[in-house]
Amino acid sequence: MTLETIQLKNGEDIAYRMRAGSEKVIVLVHGNMTSSAHWDLLIEKLPATYTVYAPDLRGFGGSSYRKPITSIRDFSEDLAQWVKQIGLTNFHLVGWSLGGAVAMQYTIDYPETVEKLILLASASSQGYPFLQYMDPTDLTKVKRLTTREEIEQDPLRTKHIQGLYDAKDREGLKAVWNAGIYTHVKPDNNRYEAYVDDMLTQRNLADVYHALNTFNISTIPNEAAIGTGEIDSIQVPILVISGDRDLIVTQQMTDELLSDLKDRAKHVQLTHSGHSPLVDQLNELVRIMDEFIKEDAACGSKTK
Repeated sequence: MTLETIQLKNGEDIAYRMRAGSEKVIVLVHGNMTSSAHWDLLIEKLPATYTVYAPDLRGFGGSSYRKPITSIRDFSEDLAQWVKQIGLTNFHLVGWSLGGAVAMQYTIDYPETVEKLILLASASSQGYPFLQYMDPTDLTKVKRLTTREEIEQDPLRTKHIQGLYDAKDREGLKAVWNAGIYTHVKPDNNRYEAYVDDMLTQRNLADVYHALNTFNISTIPNEAAIGTGEIDSIQVPILVISGDRDLIVTQQMTDELLSDLKDRAKHVQLTHSGHSPLVDQLNELVRIMDEFIKEDAACGSKTK
């Protein structure tokens, strides 16, 4: 599958992958520290009845990063321009982690193009809090940072990961993913090396942390953002997929998302799955997505 590139009207180049299929279209939006390359297992496994598109967000993969992003909406507006320029009109939108926040914001602003929304190990509707630990001996003492400058100077996350990027420390990046994401199942060696290559393309780490920290479409204010309440406008069928051993998106974050969506979302929690169901539970993930897209019944029932 080749990587195509188009230039948006805002001057950014957006790279994307496309797998031809039938009339049903799925758009996949990746998470942090990844790009469309990390969707390969899912794209290979999805039934041929679907045409699948997977763009690289600005600052990831093969896309440009000419103007730094300051919010999740910067990503979703890029997505909207890309959708329009390649001629998509109706599709099923899937967002993984950071991509979940982008997908929610896009659906809020462009609901007419989204048939169904699938949120996979998604960031909360109240953002992904960037916490500073005040006492290394007591991890309950934390403070939520509020500015990009504070986040950029954080030694435990931003400086650590950025340092691994700058040094092209492949083993260090694998150690991070093995500890937080691939805790039980790992990709095969060749695929894992390709994923590390992909991680090293990221050019927007601190900006993404800040955008996630200040994302809040709920009605509940926090230290970083008041909350827009826009989540109430998402009226398309929604499927929330979480993993029972996700160490990145906590159960509390998933509970926030489900609470904010009220009774408008179906929830499936995968067993023996962490933050990457694509690796941990690929067959089950494909089955659940395929069934949800095909079903005509109104959403609202919650299952576990």
